[in-house]
Amino acid sequence: MKLIYINQKSHLPKYKQIVLSIENSIMDKVLKINDKLPSINKIKIENNLSRDTVLQAYNELKKRGIIYSILGKGYFVKSNIGFSQQRFIVIFDELNYFKENLFYSFLETIDNKAQVDIFFHHFNVEVFEKLIEENNGNYSKYIVMPSNFKRVNQVISKLPKEDTYILDQINEELFDCYGIYQNFEKDIFIALELGKNLIDKYQKLILVFPNSKEPLGMKIGFISFCEKYNKPFEVIYSNVNDFKKNNFETNLRPLKIAVGELYIIPNDRDLVEIIEKSKNQNLKIGTDVGIISYNDTSLKKIVENGITTISTDFHKMGHLLAKMILNKEKTLIENESNLIVRNSV
Repeated sequence: MKLIYINQKSHLPKYKQIVLSIENSIMDKVLKINDKLPSINKIKIENNLSRDTVLQAYNELKKRGIIYSILGKGYFVKSNIGFSQQRFIVIFDELNYFKENLFYSFLETIDNKAQVDIFFHHFNVEVFEKLIEENNGNYSKYIVMPSNFKRVNQVISKLPKEDTYILDQINEELFDCYGIYQNFEKDIFIALELGKNLIDKYQKLILVFPNSKEPLGMKIGFISFCEKYNKPFEVIYSNVNDFKKNNFETNLRPLKIAVGELYIIPNDRDLVEIIEKSKNQNLKIGTDVGIISYNDTSLKKIVENGITTISTDFHKMGHLLAKMILNKEKTLIENESNLIVRNSV
């Protein structure tokens, strides 16, 4: 049975591919304690590698206590590799209430079966690329939140495909990857359809789009809904400079609150501003103006007698991802989203 798999097109160094192949064989119980490994010369010839490359892989496995050698006899498996010896890297865009909920749900389900290290790229593509390059080959699983970076597949393809999982935002380049994602375009469209009876009392719908960090699918789904149901609409931006920098179209209209308008607000800073402006103008939320926020929190249940939200289940997302890894499932799952109706509409 072939134990070593080398992908000549992979960016992962070949000695690390040997290490991963042997680790996976032990994890899958193809190799057991004291089983003999293929000789250095056998791996070298079968995979067209240098002797030094194979020796480097075996020395790393020896150093980590996974294999041992007997002079004149060869290399043998020393220990089983359980999840407790596995190392996962999680690369998030930022840490906020929702991502923290997701992460702790993931840790809870992993249940100390692996060491989990978390890093943040803060929507900086250079930091993102550096985190991928510097950590490639150092972990057994890679959990990546790629934001909406352009050509992101070129960066992620450097990681071992079988051990890489995508979280949250996704684009057509990544549909052959594994992981859990949100369908932002579909989610906002369906949510607005579900609340259409309440929405119809407003004369105009306004999407307050924060900046280029947000998924563009939100804007596409919002516009599709408004056009389908012939609703007057507008998209305004709360960070115009960011959109200019990234060559996005901009609407320079200041954020003013008017009677008969419904505001869909992905960013909580904008939510606070709109609530404040409504109160300053003595406008009643849910009657004079409407608000639909993104991502549910306990606070939104009580602020202004309840803020309506469009929200995925971040706890479920973390749990599903951990189960996917523990069960060695190779699939791509769309995490469901819901409209939670409260008094703000």
